Amino acid sequence: MADITFYTNPMSRGRIVHWLLEELGVPYDMKVLDFEKGDHKKPEYLKINPMGKVPAIVHRGTVVTEAAAICTYLADAYPKAGLAPAADDPQRGTYLRWIFFGAGCIEPAIVDKLFHRPAVERKGALGYGSYEDTLDALETALKPGPFILGQRFSAADVYVGAQIQYGLMVKALEPRPVFLQYMDRIAARPALQKVLKGA
Repeated sequence: MADITFYTNPMSRGRIVHWLLEELGVPYDMKVLDFEKGDHKKPEYLKINPMGKVPAIVHRGTVVTEAAAICTYLADAYPKAGLAPAADDPQRGTYLRWIFFGAGCIEPAIVDKLFHRPAVERKGALGYGSYEDTLDALETALKPGPFILGQRFSAADVYVGAQIQYGLMVKALEPRPVFLQYMDRIAARPALQKVLKGA
């Protein structure tokens, strides 16, 4: 039995964590929850995540939910994979900044755009400000390239890359050249290709 039990559904944010697990190259047990059967709302799963959402992991008895938190946690738990700067590494702040920017700004901005939610008059009232500001900030993170931490690929690229990939796929993210070039680099990752092929 693996140290990690991974609860997911292929049509969910679980794909982000699945990709990270493949990048880590560590063993895990995957439990696919059937949304049609309501597996994610059954009492046994609600003990793991009372929100009834996926993904979730149980790692050596510790439950972690929320894709950004899971990515951060696992990258730290398996340092040999080199997907997270150490706590005393100067790149640690940049790494954390963009993972949480992905969760707190990119995803909400894309979802608001996707569902045609009207812009708020006082953009400061939204955690991400405005769609345009979010995209401009994201572009500054990606422009130096090739990855968020320069030459180093990290869990921040998994999380932010998944947000960009989704936004482009559903046409809720403006296809700026910087985003498209970044996605070409991300799409070449063998771990992501494996996940997308359903392995």
